[in-house]
Amino acid sequence: MIKTKAYQDLGTVNPLEPLVERTNNFLYGLWYNKHITQKQYEKLKVNKEEAELAHLYFLPKAHKPGTPLRPIMSGLKSPTIEISRWLDSLLRPLFDRLAMNTTVKNGLQLIQQVERWSATCLTPATSFVTMDVTDLYTMIPQEGGVAAIKKLMEAFGLRQIDGFKKEIILALTRFAITNNYFYLDGSYYKQIRGGAMGSPLTLTIANAYMFFVERPISKWANRTCSLYYRYIDDLFIMSNVHADILKGLVKFWNRLDNNIVFSECIGHTAEYLDVKLENRGGKLVSEVYH
Repeated sequence: MIKTKAYQDLGTVNPLEPLVERTNNFLYGLWYNKHITQKQYEKLKVNKEEAELAHLYFLPKAHKPGTPLRPIMSGLKSPTIEISRWLDSLLRPLFDRLAMNTTVKNGLQLIQQVERWSATCLTPATSFVTMDVTDLYTMIPQEGGVAAIKKLMEAFGLRQIDGFKKEIILALTRFAITNNYFYLDGSYYKQIRGGAMGSPLTLTIANAYMFFVERPISKWANRTCSLYYRYIDDLFIMSNVHADILKGLVKFWNRLDNNIVFSECIGHTAEYLDVKLENRGGKLVSEVYH
C-alpha cells in the first residue's frame, strides 16, 4: 500500500454516507438532463440501507517469484458497484474485439498458439520472454484510465454505445474509478491511483490501458515474425531474435510509459500462467500445472 502511494488514509471518518449521497446526486443529474433513462437511473442508484464500503484483503500471486500479495477490494455492496458492472458490460466486448489477436484467456489457449507458431518457426535458438507488469492495477493514473476508455471507443469510431453518449460513459467511468473507498484495520481509505481490483470495470480499464502501451511490442513481434500475447499484466513472447537484443528491447519497452514497469525472464524455458514451456534443442515441451 505504501509502495504505490495508491491510497489516501482518511482516518476514522466513515465516508459511506456522503459517498451514497454523492453517487445518487450524480446519477439524478444525469437522469434529469436526459443523459440516462429512468430505467437506468433506477438500476444504478444506491439503496443507502444496503450500501457498504468495500473491504480490502490480499491474495498471494502463487505464480510470481517471492509470492507477492495482490490487493483485492470486496465491494459487492459498494455504492459504485452497479455503475461499474454496467460500464463493464458496455466496454469489455469492445476490448475483446480490439485485442483478440494479442490476448489469451488461459494457459491452454496459449499452448495452442505456441504449438501453431512452433510448427514452422521454432529453432534451437528460439527464446521465451515473459514479462510481468509491476502493480498494474494501482499504477495506472486514474485520468489515464479514463483516457484509455476514450481511445478504446475512438478505435471503433463510436460516439455512443447502446444510445449512451461517449461523454456520459466517460463521466461515469471517471466517477467509478475515483470513488473507491474501503475499510482496513480501523481506518478508512480512498484509492487515489489506479482502480479497485475486484471492481468489474477495473479489469477493462487496465486491459485497455495496456493495449495502447503494448502496441509497439506487438508491432515489433509482427515485423520480426515473433509470437506475442498478453494476459492482463503478464506478457509472453517467443522469438528467434538473439537473446542479447531481446534484453535491450525490454529495457527500451520499460521506457514506453512511466507508469508501467516490466520485470522479465528470458531463456529457453518459461513459466506463464499455469503453463511451463521448454525449448529442448528445437523441440517444444509443454506442461500444464494442475
